[in-house]
Amino acid sequence: MSCIGSLVFCPDCGDLLDGAAGDEKAVLTCTICGAQCKDTSSKVIVTQSKPTDFPSSLRVKRSDIQMVDSGLDANPTIMHPCENCGAEEVRFYTQQLRGADEGTTVFYECPQCRHKWNTNN
Repeated sequence: MSCIGSLVFCPDCGDLLDGAAGDEKAVLTCTICGAQCKDTSSKVIVTQSKPTDFPSSLRVKRSDIQMVDSGLDANPTIMHPCENCGAEEVRFYTQQLRGADEGTTVFYECPQCRHKWNTNN
């Protein structure tokens, strides 16, 4: 008898056996050839893998990248009132988080109170 996942097939004719419920004591009878087999659909296969089992050129390159902090805020400022403290100038940046045919998301941060919020364009 062969078993693929929870499907049990007749060893004589290869027909799919009905009534497979994972009970090892149950006997399944083939409706085509009449062969009887034990129900083996209760098998559980557990696999374990480590990140090193699947080498990735991207993972190797990631360790080569170095972040340099210049100490300067790279985000530009804009005259826009802060939602929290009312400061007139805030820093901002944009990111494309939704579909390519939709607008970008604008992220704001107030340099005075460090309040952060975003809007969708």
